[in-house]
Amino acid sequence: MEKSVEDVVIVGAGIAGLATALGLHRLGIRSLVLESGDSMRTSGFALGIWTNGWRALDALGVGDILRSKHKRITGIITTSVISGLTTSQLPFTAMHSGGDLELRSVNRKVLLETLETELPKDTIRFSSKVVRIETDHHHHFNSIHLADGTVLQSKVLIGCDGVNSVVARFLGFSKPSFAGRSAVRGLVDFENGHGFEPKLMQFFGKGIRYGVSPCDDRTVYWFFAFSPSPQDFLGNCYGENISKDNVCVAGDALHPMTPDLAQGGCAALEDSIVLAGVLAEALKGKALENEYQRLQKGLEKFARERRWRSFDLISTAYMVGFMQQSDGIVMNFVRDKILSKFMAGMLLKKADFDCGKLTVSS
Repeated sequence: MEKSVEDVVIVGAGIAGLATALGLHRLGIRSLVLESGDSMRTSGFALGIWTNGWRALDALGVGDILRSKHKRITGIITTSVISGLTTSQLPFTAMHSGGDLELRSVNRKVLLETLETELPKDTIRFSSKVVRIETDHHHHFNSIHLADGTVLQSKVLIGCDGVNSVVARFLGFSKPSFAGRSAVRGLVDFENGHGFEPKLMQFFGKGIRYGVSPCDDRTVYWFFAFSPSPQDFLGNCYGENISKDNVCVAGDALHPMTPDLAQGGCAALEDSIVLAGVLAEALKGKALENEYQRLQKGLEKFARERRWRSFDLISTAYMVGFMQQSDGIVMNFVRDKILSKFMAGMLLKKADFDCGKLTVSS
């Protein structure tokens, strides 16, 4: 049976996994990313990257590469599907006096390929499905069992494997529950150009929200969020341990949220910067504690920093979705006349967050 030892093993080659690996690489730490598929998972069409996400991408050194391929959105126009009237128009410059607010609809395939290109060639191991995780408390290693019989050992294990995370289950997370909000997303390619203004145009009412936003001169991102049935709140991990010993989770595995705030990808990028920083500090540190103790404290620091930011995003997304799916004459009036501006402003407020730079404390 093949065995090897790695400093950091990351499960999942999505946004959180690749961004964390790149953050570690920028700080001189090698990691191994395990991807269950036989190639990159490039589905997902597009996602909104707000100011907080761009700050993280800049810290990773890929912000300008992605900016050159995607249009900057200059404002939000919100329209009621019930009355047909525009309920709010929010130019970003008018809403954000503290500095530039940035939103671009980014092709997910382009984002993942950009992150992958910046990594060393042997960083991602494909066809590597994790089936079991064990902890050697004596040697402080994690044993990661793959479907092909391979057993890997790591000093640190990070689960970036989505809402049905194997690593989250190992940490004792309960299974996510359906939040009652679903979303369908896609891209439309206009061979001769689309002519759309660089704005996020969204329409809501009667329990639905849909919208369009240009990615570039030819491609338009569209989305449709709806409520197929009333269910329970999605968030389930805030009585759970985000980290335990030398294991933690990030990205959707940490903060599954409804699509209504458009912050899932940005939050994953924030995670990557904070996590790479604490791990690099622990692995390179000269503190009196041994390496395992430094890693344990580093992951606890990550958990403290990300727990309440994640909870804030999850609860706000749920609240926005609840207001959008509520119906009735009174609710429709309140939403169109009062809440539409509030909800648009909420999007901008949550985007004005800085996760910091990639640094290691001396």
